[in-house]
Amino acid sequence: MKHLLILVVSLSVLPLVQGGPSTVLGDYKGTPFQDFVYKAGAQSIPGILQCALYDLGGEGVAYHDTDAINHGSGELNVQPNHQRPHAGPYIWGFRKDEGMDLSYVKDFADLNHPNAVNPPVNLFYIGWTADGEWCSYTVDVKAAGTYKIRALYSNQANTITFDINRKPAATCKLPVATESFHTWDYAEIGTITFPQAGRQLLTFHYNTGNNFAFFEFEKVEPKGM
Repeated sequence: MKHLLILVVSLSVLPLVQGGPSTVLGDYKGTPFQDFVYKAGAQSIPGILQCALYDLGGEGVAYHDTDAINHGSGELNVQPNHQRPHAGPYIWGFRKDEGMDLSYVKDFADLNHPNAVNPPVNLFYIGWTADGEWCSYTVDVKAAGTYKIRALYSNQANTITFDINRKPAATCKLPVATESFHTWDYAEIGTITFPQAGRQLLTFHYNTGNNFAFFEFEKVEPKGM
């Protein structure tokens, strides 16, 4: 098994930017996620995009979920045995009043068996996925061009898609199925091209059968450089 050598224990360590307009779309009502712990602003590309840090704005604006219950933070993690001592109230109940379904990597669920890649303990993820769901991220793209995408995911070898500024931009394939929702892999899933730098609206579309923790975007340099 492999261990991810990526600093994701603290929300504040990811490559992020502050300030600037919310997105390039003037009619978009969502804003980059922030709370009393996380104040860094829009996530940046290249870099790691944490799935649980989708924009603020609510159902139909920043995300679409098939029901209004957060089945992780607002339901499962209310149970005492899911309030793991390696976490705490902020992690147990992260975004619990929103309809998106979120949870976190636990010792007794995700790290008590072999994984292709071990995710960091307490890492947030999107779960309880259903057909037709989506969420949006205001991202700061440092340079136009094509980027490889790697995903930390679990369960089915599904196809997912991304839009840029509400236009279809990438169709990606999770390469292999894992043994369960709590057996993780980290793999390259495809590429995406950002025609311009600056603030963009990135929308992630997914279906039933996976947990998603993060995506890593790495710039593909032209051949000969």
